[in-house]
Amino acid sequence: MPGEGEIIVSFLDVGQGDSILLRSDSHTILIDGGDHRARNVVMSYLRDAGIRRLDYVVATHPHSDHIGGLVTVLGRVEVGRVIMPEVTHTTETFLNFLSAIENNDIPVTFPSPGDSVRAGIIDLTVIAPPPGGGHGSNLNNASIVLRLSHGRTSFLFTGDAERESEIQMLTGGMTLRSDVLKVGHHGSQTSTTEAFLSAVNPSIAVIQVGENNQFGHPHREVTDRLAAHGITIYRTDHDGTVTMITNGREIFFPDSE
Repeated sequence: MPGEGEIIVSFLDVGQGDSILLRSDSHTILIDGGDHRARNVVMSYLRDAGIRRLDYVVATHPHSDHIGGLVTVLGRVEVGRVIMPEVTHTTETFLNFLSAIENNDIPVTFPSPGDSVRAGIIDLTVIAPPPGGGHGSNLNNASIVLRLSHGRTSFLFTGDAERESEIQMLTGGMTLRSDVLKVGHHGSQTSTTEAFLSAVNPSIAVIQVGENNQFGHPHREVTDRLAAHGITIYRTDHDGTVTMITNGREIFFPDSE
């Protein structure tokens, strides 16, 4: 349980997918929920944390490894609002996700850069995508990118944003510098360009990735680039769920969950 003034950030081990839980002593935000097979992992984590209500659920983009598990979450946990990009997909998973929103009468927001997503002391700023997505046919570049700022500490959550989105962010005039970077697209070579990494300049990077996944994530050139910057790397395939706590002054790891 977070102490007063603390935010716990948990990068859940959902295999080849993303799911990140932010919680203070009175508010919670869930970013993505892994794929359909991860639904029980996410629900178990929420249950063990005593979470019965989520202020916000953020679906960074419509790919199944980010929203599949959210279908179950939306049906079993009270959700204040869903935040998602204004894009569509043709998969059954995406249609089920939309149905879960409608069936549970959950309001939806399509954010723009500069928007604030705030639940108590959890204060997120939308960095991407621009209105209309700017993604072409690549839904990864429609990913909602969020920056958590708490006192002197900061985290950047990038979804599956690729090179084109990173270029937009670099020219968008918004603060990217963050202590912790959730590495884009599971460590694919399509993301985490040198220019973007230099702008974020994190001390810690987290890669959410499945063990022995078919895509070869994370790609060696990305992990080498992170290492060359002296960044400490955590990987959910090696480390399991990665949990950090920020009190606004420092980021530290709990002794136990």
